[in-house]
Amino acid sequence: MTENFEKIISASRLRVRMKSPFFATLSLFANYRPSYCIATAATDGKDIYFNPDFLLSLPKAQQDGLLLHELLHAALLHNMRKGHREANLWNIAADIVVNELIVEQGLFELPEESIRKPEWEKMSVEEIYDLLLKNSYDCKLPNPDLLSQPPEDCQGDGSSHSKDSGQENNNTKSNQLDSLNQAQKEQLKSHWNNAMQQATLIQRTKNQGILPAGIERQLQEISQSQIDWRSYLWRYLVQTPTDFQGYDRRFISRGLYLDTVAGESVQVFVCVDTSGSIGDQELHLFLSEVVGILGSYPHVKCELYYADADVYGPFSLTLNQTIPKPQGGGGTSFIPFFEKVEKDRDPNLEGVCVYLTDGYGTFPNSKPELPTLWVITPGGLNLNEIPFGEAVKLYVN
Repeated sequence: MTENFEKIISASRLRVRMKSPFFATLSLFANYRPSYCIATAATDGKDIYFNPDFLLSLPKAQQDGLLLHELLHAALLHNMRKGHREANLWNIAADIVVNELIVEQGLFELPEESIRKPEWEKMSVEEIYDLLLKNSYDCKLPNPDLLSQPPEDCQGDGSSHSKDSGQENNNTKSNQLDSLNQAQKEQLKSHWNNAMQQATLIQRTKNQGILPAGIERQLQEISQSQIDWRSYLWRYLVQTPTDFQGYDRRFISRGLYLDTVAGESVQVFVCVDTSGSIGDQELHLFLSEVVGILGSYPHVKCELYYADADVYGPFSLTLNQTIPKPQGGGGTSFIPFFEKVEKDRDPNLEGVCVYLTDGYGTFPNSKPELPTLWVITPGGLNLNEIPFGEAVKLYVN
């Protein structure tokens, strides 16, 4: 049967084509290769590998589900998005995401013992990983399927399909995509981005513009996952002291356009949600980054607030200073922070607000005057539900 593996894949593609234009189109961009070095199926982000004996042991509906599982891992760039994260937890998080996307269709079946966690399935893989890490999730995958390199019998030209006993999954050898240089990674990313665009176009054409909700959500998450929250934070905290292209805004109302005094301070108001949703890891990660920026840019004046349904502070943050102990623990309202900032700030100086929160709380009815960056923790509110300012997810790499 091994010699006929092409027929197995073709039959699966035809079955998928009858059910989902999106998945059918996506599968045309995948290269499927048989391997006896893996127990079930896997991907290195480039090709999809399957054990022919295992695949044939499954009902046809589960064959399709298994191959789609690996296809989604590759198309959603799960191998490359892992970064320096722990491999086993990342693989579990990625499995939760793709299994939900498959089950959501109501058209395919997953093999038995596939990992599900319904309460997390609407989140991104980065968020799920952070939650697994925070909750000290202890589960070792028997057959991890995110590989760092091809299985041994598929390396080179991949012409060898002979069984090789006692070989273990190759993702134990390395936590990085060592076989790919940066240019090859960019080429691979471009390949799957193009595949997703083509599949989306076909799906919208065939189904009156409707894309499955889970797929739509994951397309957004791919874009968000490429944005480092630190880049947003640095951009906000080191913006120039004036937004009037070199003119001091204090004198514009009087018709005077004077050059801004060099070295003028920028006010930064950082608020940390202390309603119980922010863990120690996120708090330390975030504030250590803020303090690092202060050391690099002396003109940045940073005031720290804590807030639940009330607001506590401000506390002046300076380099090498011990972070004040958090206060709060009640419900969540974002209103008191913005009201207090408006009273505390110097209206003659530029300023920005940065709010670290899960996003669940009462927002002000009107948009504050100062620009606002929302840094949303894992499991928090969807970014497009934030009513004003810019929002970015806080992912722990």
